[in-house]
Amino acid sequence: MSEKDVRVAVIGLGKMGLLHASILSTLPHVHLVALCDKSHMLLGFFRKMFKANLLDDIGKLSSLNLDAVYVTTPIPTHFSIVKALYLNRIAGSVFVEKTLAASYDKANELCQLAQSFGGVNMVGYQRRLNVSFRKAKDLLTQGTIGQVASFNAYAYSSDLLGSKKNSKTSAFRGGVLKDLGAHVVDLALWFFGDLTVDSARLKSATERDSDDSVYFRVNGSNGLEGEFNASWCMENYRLPEFGLLIKGSKGIIRVNEDKVELKLDDRKLSTWYRHDLNDNVDFLLGAPEYFREDKCFVKSVLDGCNAEPSFYTASKVDYIIGQVKYGASKNE
Repeated sequence: MSEKDVRVAVIGLGKMGLLHASILSTLPHVHLVALCDKSHMLLGFFRKMFKANLLDDIGKLSSLNLDAVYVTTPIPTHFSIVKALYLNRIAGSVFVEKTLAASYDKANELCQLAQSFGGVNMVGYQRRLNVSFRKAKDLLTQGTIGQVASFNAYAYSSDLLGSKKNSKTSAFRGGVLKDLGAHVVDLALWFFGDLTVDSARLKSATERDSDDSVYFRVNGSNGLEGEFNASWCMENYRLPEFGLLIKGSKGIIRVNEDKVELKLDDRKLSTWYRHDLNDNVDFLLGAPEYFREDKCFVKSVLDGCNAEPSFYTASKVDYIIGQVKYGASKNE
């Protein structure tokens, strides 16, 4: 092992744990030291796939001299796990799947802990590393459509279409706002800066207190207005789709994960598909942006520099989510 190898553990062996563990195993200068989960069945399954320590308790990670830990457990557990990692000095650098925490207060506390203990921290809003959204960001940074006046953001899937009223799936996944909607909230904050929620509505299709469809309006700087729609009860969205329509003084941008369309005033439509934008990676699993995400985090740990989106950046998503839920409760 080189002195520059990053010693990594993954906590949580669900879909995202398997994805990150598999990608990390392909990256140079990475030693996947341990996998941790309470389920002995999952540990037994992973034993056949990875040459790593298989542990059923976070405390057992303390003796492994880790540089970084991935937390891919359900959202309600993020706070207690990340706090334990820092307070027990298990690793200096931490990657957490989105959202950072179950509330803004808890996310803010994790930000303070991360700042106190140093190291690199990152949250899994990997749509920022999608080539289509990066192209849209470049166009906005260049001022291609002039002063941005408004935007419409959406996150749709058919995951819970037709679900029974007493289904527990929505609550288990944290509701559509944290599961799907958080991605477009993060993209909007990346594109436009800080936003303030003006009004919000939540609709339940399953459990009484779940949010399965969400609509809210926001305001930004220089008179910017925006709207968000998120639902996992939409027809014809077998795969989730995320996108934005952005209107400026000189034209409009439409963007989703597969393409970017630019229409400037009095000019023809320009279109870039993701295969036109060098959407290639060394190892493809899930989507190319997952590989870029892990590569970015590992490089940041090796170089000792910040990674984005950081805990602080991601906490702004949790703040918006809190505003939406508070605003919706006032309208009930």
